[in-house]
Amino acid sequence: MDNPLVTPEIGMLFWTALVFIILMLLLTKYAWKPILAAVKERETSIEEALNSAEDAKREIAELKSNNEDLLNEARAERDEMLKEARGIKDNIVAEAKTTANQEAEKIVAAARESIQHEKMAAITELKNQVAVLSIEIAEKILKDELSSADKQKAIIDNVVKDINLN
Repeated sequence: MDNPLVTPEIGMLFWTALVFIILMLLLTKYAWKPILAAVKERETSIEEALNSAEDAKREIAELKSNNEDLLNEARAERDEMLKEARGIKDNIVAEAKTTANQEAEKIVAAARESIQHEKMAAITELKNQVAVLSIEIAEKILKDELSSADKQKAIIDNVVKDINLN
């Protein structure tokens, strides 16, 4: 063993390399395939999860856009309904004012007519009372004037004289 090429370090290196190669072959055959398969499976599941997340993100953006459209549509509908309600309210108020004005005019006309009737009735009543008072006064005056025979004869003479002159 005097060979200078074969030294204990080279022998050790040879056996270490041989054990390493055998270990690599065994690991390649039995360990690397399952490890690589697990890594590949994990990589696939991560990629699928990322794709699913991207799809979900797109769907959320789409839903958000749809929600905005629906919200804008609902706002437009609400504004239209409010505008219509205001128009109906204005029509009802205008109609109520017109009706109230017509009723007020009818009431005023009826009141004027009633006042006119009451005025005419009061004037008629006043005329009747004046006539009654005039007759009563005339009766009293005639009674005083015609109480004596001399006065009656003087009145008759005056009336006859007036008749003859005409």
